[in-house]
Amino acid sequence: MSKLHLTFADRIGIVADISSQLASHGYNIVAMEVVQKEGSAHVFLEIDPGRPKCPREDILAMLATFPDLAQIRFIEALPHEKQANLLRIVLDNIDESILAVDAEGRVTLVNSVAKANFRCEGADVVGRHVRDLPLPDYAILECLRGGRYNNVKKNLAQGRKRLRYFATGRPILDASGAVLGAVEIARDAEDIQDLARSMTGFGAVSFNDIVGSSPALRQALAMAEKIAATDAIITIRGESGTGKELFAQAIHAGSGREGAFVAINCAAVPEALLESELFGYVGGAFSGARKEGRPGLFELAGEGTVFLDEIGEMPLGAQAKILRVIQSRRVRRLGDGRELPVAARIVTATNRNLEELVAKRQFREDLYYRINVLPLTIPPLRERRDDILPLAEHFLFLLTARLGKELRAFDEGARHKLTRHHWPGNVRELKNVVERSAILCDASVIDADAILLFQESGRGVAYPAAMAGEAAGSLREALARYERGLLEGALAGRKSMRRVARELGISHTALRNKLRKHGLET
Repeated sequence: MSKLHLTFADRIGIVADISSQLASHGYNIVAMEVVQKEGSAHVFLEIDPGRPKCPREDILAMLATFPDLAQIRFIEALPHEKQANLLRIVLDNIDESILAVDAEGRVTLVNSVAKANFRCEGADVVGRHVRDLPLPDYAILECLRGGRYNNVKKNLAQGRKRLRYFATGRPILDASGAVLGAVEIARDAEDIQDLARSMTGFGAVSFNDIVGSSPALRQALAMAEKIAATDAIITIRGESGTGKELFAQAIHAGSGREGAFVAINCAAVPEALLESELFGYVGGAFSGARKEGRPGLFELAGEGTVFLDEIGEMPLGAQAKILRVIQSRRVRRLGDGRELPVAARIVTATNRNLEELVAKRQFREDLYYRINVLPLTIPPLRERRDDILPLAEHFLFLLTARLGKELRAFDEGARHKLTRHHWPGNVRELKNVVERSAILCDASVIDADAILLFQESGRGVAYPAAMAGEAAGSLREALARYERGLLEGALAGRKSMRRVARELGISHTALRNKLRKHGLET
């Protein structure tokens, strides 16, 4: 093959003359491009001499007979090849994954990022049908029928890792509107999160980290995203374990506030210490106080967010002080006569029925109306059944990655057992069940027997599912049997006691004490 660049004084019939001359000498034209510029015709040729060896001098002598030929030279690439190489370099040096198909669904373009994501770096996938690639779905084929999608969250397993990305798909149309193919552009979710965090200065979760796509969750997310940028007080309601603090952190991240996110569980802090935690104190304000004093949560948050979890458990005295902060936007440290301005936004959460608490005079009515400006209800897991399996797989992936194990999966029996459970503990209970199954099951596929649930009975008793049919006895005996079963399962095939303790989430000393208690020291 030879590639040449010929320059002529522009005239009619140049292409016909070149084609005739080459054909008469037995040369085959592989490619030809003509560019007209400033009265000249630039002809780019790729020819096949039709014989193994053809000296360049023979080619030049044959073409030099053309009239009006101004210049002739051999070149390394035709213009379209240079453009294609430039496009390839550009596509291979951007962070997004790009995949294009023709009208039949055959791959026409795939950049290096996409090849790495789909684990086909060493294969020539151009020309193959897109269904031959290990994609999580083939939504790109819907674009061939005119469909399109924007920033759809997808997950792709890669050995011990999992790729999370957002994909956008579009049809490729000609001038008449006919579909010629389709293209999908995807961006790694971690890259998007890093970019968002670099702009917000906040390292916690965002709305994209909340797993699930059920209608009930989508409605709650849409509401949360809508009110995140406002300054109004938000009260998040939901049963225990639904993820109220996760929503609070996502609201803070979506608010664009530059301050910190600080949280306090109003039910976990003794009443005597709650005020000092919220508002701070000066040195010597009370016995045991630090000499230099201490700022409260409202000061630490700055222009950020103060999250008051379980506000329904807050004592009435502290409720009165929080009401004053809301009204005056000022706080006063214990033992200090000065008042400091407050710029933080307040987000509260509760699993209690505030209306009933108000009626029983256990919650201040004036505070209730102050914090109930924008109520947000998080649906329980039993009302978002479509999210159970995605959440379970998400927790399983996180745990196996942390333990350094191969990526695992649930078999059909385990999936059925997970979806039919009532989940009174909501997402928190699901997370605990998944962690328990991943620790106790050594197989690569987790079956139904490894899913140990706490099921409801007619008497409201909670027994592990693995104990079904056993005599319950006392609660202490039932818990002891269950604890022994967990220990025996964790010890099976293990040689390192420290590893067992780490996987069970307890200290090495605590593990030794429990083994001694159940006679399992050997």
